[in-house]
Amino acid sequence: MSNPVREVVTLQLGHYSNFVGTHWWNLQDASLSYDPETPPGDIESDVVFREGQTQGGHVTHTPRLIAMDLKGSLRTLRQEGSLYDTEEETPAVTWDGSLMRHEESPPVKNTFLKDLDKLERGEILTEADFYSNSQPQCSAAAVSVDTVNSQLTRRQRGYRLEGSVKVWSDFLRIHLHPRTISVIHQYNHDGEAHRLEAFGQGEALLQGSVLEDLEDRLHFFVEECDYLQGFQVFCDLADGFAGLGSKVTEMLQDSYGGRGILTFGLAPVSHPDSTPMKDLYHQLNCTLGTVHLASNSSFFCPLTLRGGLGRRPSSPTMFPHLTYDPSLWYHSSSVLALALDAFTSPYRLRNNSVPMWQVADTLAVSGRKVVAAYGAVPFPMMHGSSLPDALSACEDGLPWKPLSACSEPADGRCYGQWATLKGFEGQKLISSLAPGVKPPTPLHSLHSGEDVLASFISSFYPTCPL
Repeated sequence: MSNPVREVVTLQLGHYSNFVGTHWWNLQDASLSYDPETPPGDIESDVVFREGQTQGGHVTHTPRLIAMDLKGSLRTLRQEGSLYDTEEETPAVTWDGSLMRHEESPPVKNTFLKDLDKLERGEILTEADFYSNSQPQCSAAAVSVDTVNSQLTRRQRGYRLEGSVKVWSDFLRIHLHPRTISVIHQYNHDGEAHRLEAFGQGEALLQGSVLEDLEDRLHFFVEECDYLQGFQVFCDLADGFAGLGSKVTEMLQDSYGGRGILTFGLAPVSHPDSTPMKDLYHQLNCTLGTVHLASNSSFFCPLTLRGGLGRRPSSPTMFPHLTYDPSLWYHSSSVLALALDAFTSPYRLRNNSVPMWQVADTLAVSGRKVVAAYGAVPFPMMHGSSLPDALSACEDGLPWKPLSACSEPADGRCYGQWATLKGFEGQKLISSLAPGVKPPTPLHSLHSGEDVLASFISSFYPTCPL
């Protein structure tokens, strides 16, 4: 059965959260298609995207998003974006005195961003373009999203962004609404002075002009929603944004009671230029952030590949079929974004979607709001195989690895869980044994993918509802 669109507003609080969020939005953008002959996918994009129109009459789809970061964190990205550019006349100079002019070279865009600019102008990418270092000019021309996706797919293996990504905007492939980015000018992203390091600093931020600015942005996105189901909040845990996030979620709870507030606390595996004193701050921020964010949210899920948030974490989470560098924010954030894409799918489905409040009620049992996350990135299922075959090969243990700081109880207790599989288009979710052939396992005798997954998980957690 088809559901009405239940809109979601996303908040990204902090630099690492914007890293994860950028990967997540790039995934959503890559799935958009405007080809009328292409059947719609399982995900309803209008849940998180808003439709608008430029002054030139071009239809736009931008995230229903508020992204907060510090001064100096945007590099080549303009805070107001370039989607709704207007020609403004240069004001006349009325000063008659002497002038002193200081110029600084702007940051140079990497090859990926240069190619996006060329596609915006409707150009076709060539191998010569790939090795060209010329700086593209801004343009308001529109180009098909399908064309962008197809050309970038052919070129993506050559970008090598690991060496050029310094901030999250270095690999952002979508346009943002002018009301999306909120820069906190009181603190610096780089340098040693004026850093947002402590939980209390973040708590004290949400007042005055910062509070007014956030409320204006929230009202803009919320008031255009027909049926707001809630908010998904991506918040840094290890720095002062944990304090800011605690106040933001408290404000959401007070102002939008009854809506879902699903909060994901994000922490990288390592921090640049870390010291023992900074590590102590990070641990305190994570502890205070977990307590406050959980109390103000429908549920709270800390996400990290660090192996824990304590002073002596275990080794970073590794996956048998994935090679990545845990120390690179660009890599670790992409893994968490893939997991978030699956976690957030239930309330973004086109058909038979589950509202946020139901997802939260299933997981936050008896007031236990802190939940753990696990994932298999990618899921160990080969082409030509079936889901029962893949799960039967994992009889010694669950195939997914921990993605959060919450360790599983030694006795295997589980009060509630939610499992989502993505990317199985064209794959067999049930066994295709010939009639009369005895099923090798009980999983091969089931008649739906949901039953196969539920039966497999129940064998490890027999008393837990699924």
